[in-house]
Formats: sequence, structure tokens, C-alpha cells
Amino acid sequence: MEKHRGRSALGRPRVIVIIPAYNEEATVQKVVAHTIQYADVLVVDDCSSDNTAVLAKNAGATVLRNSSNLGYERTLNIGFETALKNGFEYLITMDADGEHNPELLTLFIDMLVDKKTPLVLGVRKKKQRFSETLMGWYIFARYGVHDILCGFKGYRSHLVRTNGGFDTSQSIGTELTLNSIRRGSSFVEIAVNGNKRRDHPRFDHAWRANMRILLVLKKQVLRDIISCL
Repeated sequence: MEKHRGRSALGRPRVIVIIPAYNEEATVQKVVAHTIQYADVLVVDDCSSDNTAVLAKNAGATVLRNSSNLGYERTLNIGFETALKNGFEYLITMDADGEHNPELLTLFIDMLVDKKTPLVLGVRKKKQRFSETLMGWYIFARYGVHDILCGFKGYRSHLVRTNGGFDTSQSIGTELTLNSIRRGSSFVEIAVNGNKRRDHPRFDHAWRANMRILLVLKKQVLRDIISCL
């Protein structure tokens, strides 16, 4: 990836959209084609067995491909590391399944670049899993964040650098967001009600996703308890 300084070759601010993807050939090309109208796009393909990587590249994305299946968290972490190494100042994460509306990137970019907001969080109207609802109640009561698990988020790069070294056994987006808020970062929330995917998520099956989210919730509760002692 070409290293960007100042503004990108297209004259846009240094904004990159990071899209982790695994077997998303049905949607990734359309997602990239729409997203690239607003920012540079990096797709990190988690060793898909279909044409995800090829279709993403054909649509104009820079594509990195894991040599083996590493899972969502490690794949996202690779995206963060690559974006920072290449000088991007604003990092936005989106899903490859078409649930997130790329047109909302104008709002995210406005908040990050023009309004100087360090942290922009997407908020879905409805949570998909019971574990998301349970975790949502706790995180909202503790931190005022309505949808900590939404994958549509925007960060200024200094937040990622400051909170680097993520625990890839839990949700990186959650860890990064909460660590930033604990350290005093301000944030804004944007409604991102989008299209519901028609099949099951690729990275996690339902039971595995619920267990992972509950484990993350347990770690966050324990951390909050310890910090109060």
C-alpha cells in the first residue's frame, strides 16, 4: 500500500475504511464499489475459500489476504496496523456483508475530520443476539454508549496508537472504544440502521458469537470492579 501523507492521491483527507471479510463474495464487491466513493478502502481477507479477495480488488480496494484463517479480531488488528503504517489519520471500520450503508460515511468523516471528534460510534436500532442486548445494558449504564458491539466505528489514529496491543481473544472494537473513553476521550453516536443480512454471519456462528460476547462482558465487568477497589 502506498504511504499517504497530507491528503491522498485523490485529494481526500487521510481516511481509510477497513473491512474485514471472510467468504463474502455475494456482497463485498458492491460494498467496496460504494465505499470507495468516500475514502480509501482496505479489505483484509481472512483466507476466504471463495472469490472475496478477487472481487474486492476488482472493485478498487487494497486487499491483504491472511495465509490462514485467523478470525475477525486478528484480521481487524492487521487492518489497524496496516493503516497506521501507511500514514492514515482517520480509521473507519465497516462490515463486508452489506449491513452498513456507505452513504453514512459522509457523517462519520464530517465528525472525524471537520468536527475533530476522536471517536464516532454507530448505533443499530436492534441488536441481533441476546448477548449483545445484555452487554448493551451494562455498557450503556456504565459508559453511556448505546451499541458498543456495532462494527461501524470511526477513530482518529492517535486512539489506536495509544491503545495498541489489543487482546485478540476479545472484541478489539469494544476494547479500543472503552479504553479510549476511560482515558477521557469524547465520542458521538450515529444511527446506522441498515440492511439485515439474509444469511448467517461468516466469522462467528450464533452460539460461538454469544459465548465470545459474554466472555468480553465478563472481562469488562471484572476490570471495572478492580478499578473501583
